[in-house]
Amino acid sequence: MAVRACGLIIYRRLQPGPRSKVADSIEYLLLQTSYGTHHWTPPKGHVDPGEDDLQTAFRETQEEAGLQASQLTLVEGYRKELHYPVHGKPKTVVYWLAEVKDCNTEIKLSEEHQAFQWLKLEDACKLAEYEDMQAMLKEVHQFLCAKE
Repeated sequence: MAVRACGLIIYRRLQPGPRSKVADSIEYLLLQTSYGTHHWTPPKGHVDPGEDDLQTAFRETQEEAGLQASQLTLVEGYRKELHYPVHGKPKTVVYWLAEVKDCNTEIKLSEEHQAFQWLKLEDACKLAEYEDMQAMLKEVHQFLCAKE
């Protein structure tokens, strides 16, 4: 049986300048783990008994980044599953997309993470080492830009 985890891809929109494109004003939140290889990832975690996937995503975001569900707007129409092995066992991670209502909202890390950054797409892809994570971030970015 695959390990199941859920999370939110969190983004914010900065005030675009007069000549800048919408795409240039979007930044993604990545957290750096304080364990293992110190990889960068959106907030995510394992599903607890009795939780549905989306509840897990919101709970993990609150625990890992200090963001309450009330501070976020879930974006309709985006849900992505990533599948990869961890320690030889299959893992499924389900992500949704959410925008921070106030782009100046404070991020409060748990002990599981040692740093966070708000990053434009190109920089987020550089920090997200895994190809499927990079592909998902690019897909999200296209999805958001198409909605404009």
